[in-house]
Amino acid sequence: MKLVTAIMLLSTLTALGAISESSRAQTITGEGGLPPEAVVAASGRTDSSYTRPTYKKMADNYLFDAFGPYPIGAAAFSAGIGQANNTPPEWRQGFEGYSKRFGSDFGIAAVSTTTRYGLSQVLKQDAIYYRCGCDGVVQRLGHAMISTLTARRGEDGHRVFSIPDLVAPYAGSMTAVYGWYPGRYGAKDAFRSGNYSLLISLGENIALEFVYRGPRSLFHHLHLRNAHRRPESGPRQ
Repeated sequence: MKLVTAIMLLSTLTALGAISESSRAQTITGEGGLPPEAVVAASGRTDSSYTRPTYKKMADNYLFDAFGPYPIGAAAFSAGIGQANNTPPEWRQGFEGYSKRFGSDFGIAAVSTTTRYGLSQVLKQDAIYYRCGCDGVVQRLGHAMISTLTARRGEDGHRVFSIPDLVAPYAGSMTAVYGWYPGRYGAKDAFRSGNYSLLISLGENIALEFVYRGPRSLFHHLHLRNAHRRPESGPRQ
């Protein structure tokens, strides 16, 4: 049952990730930006067209990713799953139980996002996802998968292993388990929850690589507050 729930959650959050254009997964365009075709595939080589985002843009990106419509919608959906399964049972049912589950899921996401962006700044990594400039389903799928645990670093934007992307999902689940979950939960539960969160991140990347359909779509209108928008034109709009 837990596996089925996790799969359902992954599928739905993948769609939500595409609809909200999660700011973490944006191609920076416009002032100081670059089109998707300028971004290299998942090869790790440098990109001479890469422009590192400013601190202000990264801050705007973080605020949208942590407190925008996507984390709110995702927490509402996840809380509904928890309510249906009565997990954890100590929180019971009704509005009070749903409120606790919503607050918990939103808090986990906020801690995870804060950890990822904070560590990325410390390690001088770019926490934003860049759509692949390559052609072909296999290449683009590989790019989305590799990007789940890699980031860009330096002025040339070379690809590196991303400790923040690896640590962040477990930071959120550990905080919940030892912060507000019932006492019977422990490190094993936090680790399992972190694994699900990492899988969801992969789903978000895949959705943003393949599902986005351009500036006139619903995806764009749900993302008006985010400074990092999709290109206004391009071969895969």
